[in-house]
Amino acid sequence: MLSSTLELLETARRNVYAIGAFNVYNLEGVKAVIGAAEAHQSPAMLQLHPSSLKSGGSPLVALCLEAARAATVPISVHLDHSTDAAAIKTALQAGMNSIMADGSHLPYSENLAFTKEMTELAHTYGAAVEAEIGRISGTEDGLSIAEKEAKMTDPVQAVEFVAATRVDALAVTIGNVHGEYRSEPRLDFDRLAKIRKLISIPLVLHGASGLPASMISKSIQLGVSKFNVNTEVRQAYLRSLKEQLGSPKTPDLLDLTQEAIASMQAVVAEKLQLFGSVGKAHLHQSPYAQMLARLIAN
Repeated sequence: MLSSTLELLETARRNVYAIGAFNVYNLEGVKAVIGAAEAHQSPAMLQLHPSSLKSGGSPLVALCLEAARAATVPISVHLDHSTDAAAIKTALQAGMNSIMADGSHLPYSENLAFTKEMTELAHTYGAAVEAEIGRISGTEDGLSIAEKEAKMTDPVQAVEFVAATRVDALAVTIGNVHGEYRSEPRLDFDRLAKIRKLISIPLVLHGASGLPASMISKSIQLGVSKFNVNTEVRQAYLRSLKEQLGSPKTPDLLDLTQEAIASMQAVVAEKLQLFGSVGKAHLHQSPYAQMLARLIAN
């Protein structure tokens, strides 16, 4: 069922688990995410990076939305890391549940102005907005940010930013990185705890691929309600294709895609377990969740 992103995040926050948001590029990725979510009775999010949106266009958005509607568990559709007002408007007009207005590459005042403008726009469509304070390093989907450009989220600045922009969720930078971690991850949990104490909206952690279970669990306990996952699922897809295409016998195309879906689905299922959302689909169908969804829509 196509669901409100904000309802998913708020219900997860109140019940101390997190929603897995998985970047998808095609039908195989969509089927892998929804297949894992349905098999484990978990909510989930389908995410499109701007590069995916540019490549797949409105047909890819329509695919995600229709797949979410047909799912037996709560699924929302989200535009990830968009720096472009036109792309955000396209996503909203196509019916996506939420967008990330990413002004983190801009000076603080410009980030605030851009985010505020995009939030006002998104709210007219009944969509939720995620924004970012700080600057996460790493490389993923053509987005490359050097370590020297990375900047931790300032808790006090975050309070001002949320109040001024009225965003619905905040992506924080506490030592997390896009793509693969080149060394053992080190997250600043004291910083996360302070941010959680100062603001009440759902918190998001990008760069969940490669984080150990202990860090995932502690992040959830400290208020993270959404984890973004891309690298590990994408790697499973490519690894499956490489293995099958490297065999002596040329595989049937449908067999090839089914194996790729299964490989990705296994990774998604593992992440849903880590995030604590397995078996939680029913919480998003409770009278309280339905009331919350109506309030959000109005």
